[in-house]
Amino acid sequence: MKKENVSKQHLLYIKKLKKENLLVWILRSLILVLFLGVWELLARLNVIDSFITSCPSKIAVTIYTLFAENSLLYHISVTLYETLLGFLIAVVLGYGIALLLWWSNRAKRVLEPYIVVLNSLPKIALGPIIIVWCGSGTKAIVFMTILISIIVAIITMLNGFLAIDKDKILLLETMGANKLQIMQKLVIPGSLPTLISMLKISVGMAWIGSIMGEYLVSRAGLGYLIVYGGQVFKLDLVMASTIILCLLATLMYALVTLLERIVIKYKQ
Repeated sequence: MKKENVSKQHLLYIKKLKKENLLVWILRSLILVLFLGVWELLARLNVIDSFITSCPSKIAVTIYTLFAENSLLYHISVTLYETLLGFLIAVVLGYGIALLLWWSNRAKRVLEPYIVVLNSLPKIALGPIIIVWCGSGTKAIVFMTILISIIVAIITMLNGFLAIDKDKILLLETMGANKLQIMQKLVIPGSLPTLISMLKISVGMAWIGSIMGEYLVSRAGLGYLIVYGGQVFKLDLVMASTIILCLLATLMYALVTLLERIVIKYKQ
């Protein structure tokens, strides 16, 4: 759209929207800075016990120490590899299984109760079985990540496929389209918003799965650092690892959001 074809009111609206977005980011940053400042001040004044709650300055020193010892990037890379691998496998398998369930209504009716039961099952209870099956290494952690993520991916995508307008499907059928053509031309393109939502949900589930797996069997990774820090009462290490996890999860979520913007721009 050329600038001369845009109305003055529309330009004013865009300018107002940009100001609002900037204000939101400023307020978010101020809240974070205020929280960290109050936390540090309370620790320095001994209002809270920094041995139990830690404080931003101690966390920063811990992160710097891990980096100086060349262990920070190693532990991050281990957790990131396990999370991304489990995430990708769960998303691909979840999407494919949901598509198969949409394709066969009989299979959906037979398997849907089992999927719901598996989703409600506390996955940590399967930890000992997973260790026996996969060993006490990366395979067990990735398996745990997949197990936690895949059911949510299946349910989310299946609901998205089933939400496609039935009238549009009927229209294509009256025009002679078969099920494969309906899937290619309508169901898959029409479920793109659901796919993005599923990716956003799966990001969080994948991090939960990888950290849960590292709690059980890992000898490296951020989950291992959290467990180790708790065992030896190095709570600065626990808090530092948790903050790094938050940053990595935020970055991964931001990448999915960027993908969403690209998809929306492409569709327009």
